Amino acid sequence: MSGHSKWANIKYRKGAADVRKGKIFSKLAKEITVAAKEGGGDSGANASLRHAIEKARDANMPMDNVERAVKKGTGELPGVSYEQVVYEGYGPAGIAILIDALTDNKNRTTSEVRSIFTKKGGNMAGAGSVSWIFHRKGLIVVDKNVVDEDILLTMAIESGAEDMKTEGDVFEIIISPESFEAVKNALTDKNIIMVSNEITMLPSNSIKLGVQEAKRVLSLMDLLQSNDDVQQVYANFDIPDEIIEEVANEDSGN
Repeated sequence: MSGHSKWANIKYRKGAADVRKGKIFSKLAKEITVAAKEGGGDSGANASLRHAIEKARDANMPMDNVERAVKKGTGELPGVSYEQVVYEGYGPAGIAILIDALTDNKNRTTSEVRSIFTKKGGNMAGAGSVSWIFHRKGLIVVDKNVVDEDILLTMAIESGAEDMKTEGDVFEIIISPESFEAVKNALTDKNIIMVSNEITMLPSNSIKLGVQEAKRVLSLMDLLQSNDDVQQVYANFDIPDEIIEEVANEDSGN
């Protein structure tokens, strides 16, 4: 997602996900287990595990759950073996969609994801069809009321950020994955509160949607994210703030 409405799109996505808090914990546990399995259980030496644990803390996931997930990854506790799978496809209006999944049954998950695309007017595509549109980046979002723009820009660039943009009522700092922690730590050291911080996939172009297209796309996104095996869904839609608010208000009224 990109363009002036990017943060509104993210807020809609996070709001929908919050309703499924129990499902969020399950997905975070999977991510922690896989990170611990691949890089070890020491979060100080395993950046992927450290990021996964921080996400769990931000979601108020109980630490007992976190520790259990780590031990399943290191083999200290019995656990399920998960396979990482990436799916690509197109949604309504031709938007590009990239999906990260962790599954213990690839055939089942592939079938379920394909069914969701079909049900919501999209279609799956082959490897490489849309992945070239997305680039792995760190993204830090800071409320405009927290810090002066020039001060934040200087701090971000000096600590390794690539760019900073103004999007509505927030600043968005774009960072290479390698410099993400350095920039995040620089802001933390100055007690700058971040609305969000994550390693994500940002699209290089976007498709602006109208009301009806937006409703169809958001319905598809929500159903994909509801799948137990889907960890993250990235897309290159751009929806104006007023349409996001309209759709969100309709949902809250249901």
